[in-house]
Amino acid sequence: MALRIAITGFLALVVVMGIGRFAFTPQVPLMIRDGELTLTSAGLVAACNYLGYLVGAWDAMRATTRVEWRLHGGVWGAVALTLLSAAANDALLHGLLRFVIGCMSGWGLVLVAAWTNEQLAHHGKPGLSAAVFAGPGAGIAVSGLLALGVQSYGLPAWGGWLVYGVLALILISLIARNLPARGELHRPESAPPPLVLTPGLKKLVWSYSLAGFGYILPATFLSQMAAQRFPGSLFAQFVWPVFGAAAIIGIALGIALRHCMQSNQRLALVLWLQGIGVLAAAVLPGLGGLVTGALLVGGGFLCAVQLSMQYGRELAPAHSRYMAGLLTTGYALGQLVGPVTSSLSTALLHRLEPALWLAGAALFIGGLLVWRRDE
Repeated sequence: MALRIAITGFLALVVVMGIGRFAFTPQVPLMIRDGELTLTSAGLVAACNYLGYLVGAWDAMRATTRVEWRLHGGVWGAVALTLLSAAANDALLHGLLRFVIGCMSGWGLVLVAAWTNEQLAHHGKPGLSAAVFAGPGAGIAVSGLLALGVQSYGLPAWGGWLVYGVLALILISLIARNLPARGELHRPESAPPPLVLTPGLKKLVWSYSLAGFGYILPATFLSQMAAQRFPGSLFAQFVWPVFGAAAIIGIALGIALRHCMQSNQRLALVLWLQGIGVLAAAVLPGLGGLVTGALLVGGGFLCAVQLSMQYGRELAPAHSRYMAGLLTTGYALGQLVGPVTSSLSTALLHRLEPALWLAGAALFIGGLLVWRRDE
């Protein structure tokens, strides 16, 4: 039973995050090539996605009714809107779709995480929760490999959206009957007392918000940076799959090293390694900088999510769903600032690198905030 829950959560996050949210990244070069976006408008469209993610996460955190409806709506909505993206051909339409998909992703991540954490703890398998968070990385790796096929066959951007949407539909069809039924996510009779934001919780929320800002620029623009530096290069097209594969490896290493140091110290080290990766992508020339960035930022991406959620549960064990929503809301705010910063950087300075320097600094500060454990 526990394994079935973990697999269901894993595949749900493959769809709502790895495909629903992050298939946009390998699609950016195609949409720019096809005249649907520019580099600046791509940043603004990405910001629409993160604004939607903020709205969805905030709503999921506070919802007291129709909670399971939101989870199912988030999962199936991500599938339907990915397919519908094939019909969009300009920045306005893509921005609207990205906003709604962001809402669906916010619902999906918060509620799938809350459901799987609760159920796996109930079945005595809390360690499988970390494996569930490998879902987005697997989705990123698969979507990146599919992007290689899309580009090698010369498909238009709309063809890419159809490929991703069909894959998402197949995956969700496999697990739809395992998703939680009514009453499994909300138990009003056991409502905990109000959450008090202690100094430790405040630092964690700030740290996770900075983590969202720090990682999102390379996560959004690595494929485009590779396409600009190495036009037509096959190696450049592997940067995004490397990001996703590194995310899975990072989760595996996190599980293997879970008894080393405290969770907050592991989180700080992950954020610092991501900061090095962001700066490497901005500063190091050639493919080496991009690959280093993909390995370090990608490798820490899901670890930062999983460790932040774990640390939040340790500080507020009676408020797992609320903490998941609060942290995801802060993360979404950071992600929203990221593309706006990139758009200003490219519009005013005609370069993305200054925005990446700010992102790297944010990750270092985020690590400092959680290095010391405050209750």
